[in-house]
Amino acid sequence: MDIRIEKTERAIRNAFLELRAAKPLEKITVKELCSLACINKSTFYSHYEDIYALSQMLESETITTVIKNISSQQESPFKDPDVFTRNLYMALVSNHSLINILFSGTEKSHLGDCLETELKRLIVEKYPQYETDPEKDIMLSFCIQGCFHAYLNNQKNDLDTLIHVSETIVRKLAPLYIEERREDE
Repeated sequence: MDIRIEKTERAIRNAFLELRAAKPLEKITVKELCSLACINKSTFYSHYEDIYALSQMLESETITTVIKNISSQQESPFKDPDVFTRNLYMALVSNHSLINILFSGTEKSHLGDCLETELKRLIVEKYPQYETDPEKDIMLSFCIQGCFHAYLNNQKNDLDTLIHVSETIVRKLAPLYIEERREDE
């Protein structure tokens, strides 16, 4: 990529993150972003359709980073669900600052939904039979959203306690989704 394009892209991103840290997404204008990034509006529009497209791209990149952090630590979430839970928390913590900027305010629940969608997609790639199993789908939603909201609502508490309690809960739920359903049920 041309170094000028890289510099412009970096300036746009940095300006957006600075503005996003200070105000809600819907209050950010292209004009103020361009002023902060020292670019003109036509340059911005040559890179992005609008502020929301920029935000969506940064959110997607952040979700991808979180998912890669989880995936690189563990091959299968169902073999060791408590380890998967720990890896999920560690991925969220390692991207804490960016997550808190991009997904603040009305965007908070959006992160949980994106995480759930992407994690389920990865799991279904490895276990295609889960795609049509409503019990597995509900259990995954419960575990992913539960962990996410526990993280979101307990950031001021001790991280080790949060992880320990969540691992314990997921470990106790594990028999519900690790064991294959019996034929007679």
